Amino acid sequence: MIENIGVIGAGSWGTTLADLLAKKGHRVTLWAYEPELVAEMAKERVNSLFLPGIPLSPRLVFTNSLAEAVRGKELILFVAPSQVTRRVVGTVLPDLPADAVIVSASKGVELDTLKTMSQVFAELLPPELYARFAVLSGPSFAREVALEMPTAVVAAAADAAIAGRVQQSFNTSFFRLYTNNDVIGVELGGAIKNVIAIAAGISDGLGFGHNTRAALITRGLAEMSRLGRGMGARSETFAGLAGMGDLVLTCTGDLSRNRTVGVKLGEGMRLKEILAEMRMVAEGVKTTESAVNLARRLAIDMPITEKVYEVLYEDKPARAAVIELMTRDLKAEGR
Repeated sequence: MIENIGVIGAGSWGTTLADLLAKKGHRVTLWAYEPELVAEMAKERVNSLFLPGIPLSPRLVFTNSLAEAVRGKELILFVAPSQVTRRVVGTVLPDLPADAVIVSASKGVELDTLKTMSQVFAELLPPELYARFAVLSGPSFAREVALEMPTAVVAAAADAAIAGRVQQSFNTSFFRLYTNNDVIGVELGGAIKNVIAIAAGISDGLGFGHNTRAALITRGLAEMSRLGRGMGARSETFAGLAGMGDLVLTCTGDLSRNRTVGVKLGEGMRLKEILAEMRMVAEGVKTTESAVNLARRLAIDMPITEKVYEVLYEDKPARAAVIELMTRDLKAEGR
């Protein structure tokens, strides 16, 4: 079924998904914040800022108008950075079609409110529109999807029919979707894995090996699961694509922006210097602060996340943070 789709956010992931949907045959309008980027994509059929070297579908339409991007659309995909999602949704809210399916592919926890993206949308959308809300998450580097490398992700929604609708809209021969009804669990997996990826990058930057990275991934998964259970998610969600799958990818892949931040921290750079070099958003930097505050509010033990926070925001030497993690009180693995 051919659909009219609006995609809000022309970073690497938003552009990749818009292009995928257009190449599948949907009528897709992609909104970008930068007018000059809209002009370039319309003329050159490439996003040189965020997805260089990838030719975009001739079917794609580009706009700098949020209203134009959503009016008359049957499915609207939000891929704005998590910290600006509230502002973008609030701006476009009057123009959202009452019968559209709303999908969020942003990965993060709002800093001011400590809300996940689904909780932000629940606060802003009318109940009848939020009933058609879904999230999209999983192990998926944008460039690899743009190059049509086989990838599997998760569409999660409270309503199984909505999850199935998103699954059908996005699924291709190289981009496979599974469904899930654990929205919070899928969201937290996509958010917290970025924090653990910074830790894995710090380890790599310090010159540590595979043993250290494996320990961080495994214990990071334990932290993610504890937080998820505390927020009502199911443990088994974190053993799937949106949990372990995305965690392994982001902690080990060279395309991971969050791991890159960690590597540079481990090599001795300051956060301000690292961010000044980056054009794309590393969601884990802000999510670390959100996750620490959320864990403290819920009295959940997240020692790796705490140490990443101290390195990012309190200038703790990375090597000292690792030593403190390794010399904590001994405990049983299941705790």
